[in-house]
Amino acid sequence: MGKMRQAFNDYTSEALGGYEKSDIDGLLKNRLQKGKERLDEALETIKGLCEPVEPPKNQMAYLHYFCGNHTQNPDALKDTEPRRVAFYKSTIALIRAYANIADEMPEAGFSDKEAEQIKNDLKHFEALRKEIQLVSGDYIDLKQFEPAMRHLIDSYIGAEESRMLANFDDLSLVELLVEKGKDAIASFPASLKKSREAMAEAIENNLRRVIIEESPANPIYYEKMSVLLDELIKHRKSATLEYEKYLQEIAALSAKVKQPETSTEYPASLNSSARRTLYDNLGRNEQLAAELDEKILTTKKDGWRDNMQKTRAVENAIKETLERFQVKEPSADYVLDLVRNQREY
Repeated sequence: MGKMRQAFNDYTSEALGGYEKSDIDGLLKNRLQKGKERLDEALETIKGLCEPVEPPKNQMAYLHYFCGNHTQNPDALKDTEPRRVAFYKSTIALIRAYANIADEMPEAGFSDKEAEQIKNDLKHFEALRKEIQLVSGDYIDLKQFEPAMRHLIDSYIGAEESRMLANFDDLSLVELLVEKGKDAIASFPASLKKSREAMAEAIENNLRRVIIEESPANPIYYEKMSVLLDELIKHRKSATLEYEKYLQEIAALSAKVKQPETSTEYPASLNSSARRTLYDNLGRNEQLAAELDEKILTTKKDGWRDNMQKTRAVENAIKETLERFQVKEPSADYVLDLVRNQREY
């Protein structure tokens, strides 16, 4: 409040020194009135978004509503994405609306009790936003927007969860599992660590997301990873797997998902991601994978994906190699799509 009063004095005594004080008071009152309206609207909007959450509106109810209630369903995160996006935008709008008049709540017309309740609401929704981002894996896509938002949160709310999530800025949750194993859970926000179910669903959703994103590069391999994840989820839900054992196995699966090259299933000659992809998707034929890889590398030209003639040359190389090995399925078109998705080509 002291800062605001000083700013007001500077404003009225210098920049607008030639105007009547009553006029300046009117401008300030109008600004506070507009600020109160924006804050009230932001609160109403975000509470309306959360209204459909099933009773008792506890942590898991919110997470299931915004992230899906079946981690075995690969479409759950995609289906609930519009809800999450709306919630993220509404939370940010609420924080900004509050920050605009946080030092002037009484002047804006809020009682001390109302101001305290609004601040508590902000803490609740901001902590929930962080949980939803982490459980869904959205924090990876949104983290570039976090620094400025964290400044506002730390200045006006002091939310501990915002600083906790900063631990994930350099590594994704799945990468953290690969690096630290089950000890990675120590880096989770305290609110998630209170619930084993919430922790498990956060891990499963993030792992599922990686599998879906990586699948176009190697459909057969990541389909196998998806099946293994489904099995782990099934065992966890049926309580046939102890929690510590579950954490060990989910960490091991994370390593397989993020680092396929560590698998002992591949022959030594398959020393690149592209070769392993061809091997997995062409009947696990080591010689075919190696020869096709070599043929593509010697045929492709710079910018081949965006040039019809260059693309056709790669396609012809694929056809020739498949014919030489008498491979009819999958088709050359299917293999060409695989090749397009390989970073090494």
